[in-house]
Amino acid sequence: MTHDRDQTTHFGYETVLEDQKAGRVRGVFSSVASRYDVMNDVMSGGVHRLWKDAMMDWLAPRPGQRLLDVAGGTGDIAFRFLRRARSGHATVCDLTEPMLVEGRKRADAARMADQLDWVVGDAMSLPFPDASFDVYTISFGIRNVTRPAEALAEAYRVLRPGGRLMVLEFSRVPTPSLRHLYDLYSFNVIPRLGQVIANDRDSYQYLVESIRRFPDQETFLSMVRDTGFGNAKYRNLTMGVACLHSGWKL
Repeated sequence: MTHDRDQTTHFGYETVLEDQKAGRVRGVFSSVASRYDVMNDVMSGGVHRLWKDAMMDWLAPRPGQRLLDVAGGTGDIAFRFLRRARSGHATVCDLTEPMLVEGRKRADAARMADQLDWVVGDAMSLPFPDASFDVYTISFGIRNVTRPAEALAEAYRVLRPGGRLMVLEFSRVPTPSLRHLYDLYSFNVIPRLGQVIANDRDSYQYLVESIRRFPDQETFLSMVRDTGFGNAKYRNLTMGVACLHSGWKL
C-alpha cells in the first residue's frame, strides 16, 4: 500500500513531516538545556514550582513506589517524588541527552543517586517492559511528542495494574479576556526573555506556539479515557494556564 503523501504534524505553527519532529524537538531542548530551569522560573514567575508541588499533592507518593518520569530531563519531578516517597525509585527518561546531563549535575541527583536512573528514550516507544512502574508522570513534555496518543498508550503499557498516570501540561485559559492577556504576554514577552537569558529566541517562540496547538482540557481528558485509563479527571492550575490530568490503570 502506498501513501500519497508523508504524514505531517505541527512544530509550533509550522507544518513538518512527522519523522522530522523528534529531531526538531531534540534541537530545541539541546539548545536550552543549560538555561532550562532558569527560564522556567522567569517565564512563570516561579509558579511552575507550585504547579509541580500541586502535582505531588494529588499524586501522594508512597514508600517503595517505582516512578517513571518521561520528558523529565532536569529531574524536578523525580526529586520531588523521592523526597515525598522516602523509599522508592525513580527513572527519568528523556529524548534529549543534554537535559539528562543537566539533571545529573544537580545536588539532589548526587544525594539520591542510588534511587535514580537516567535513560535516553522516546515517549512513543519506551525502552521498558510491560507493567514495570507504579506511577508514570510527564510534566510539560507531552505537547512536544509527535503523536501524544501513542505516548499515552505506552504509559498504559508500562504501568502495572493499579498504576497511576499524571500529566502536567500547559492548557487553555477558559476566560476570553484573561486568555487575551495571557496571549499578549506569551507571544511578546517569552521569546524576548529567551533571547536575553538563553540567547535563543526561536526555541521559546516554538514553546509558546506548541502550547497553543495542544488540545484543551476536555479534549485531552477524552484522549486519556480513550487509552483505557479509568477514573480520569483533571484540575486546572492558575486559571487554566496549566492543568493536571490523572488516570488509573484499573
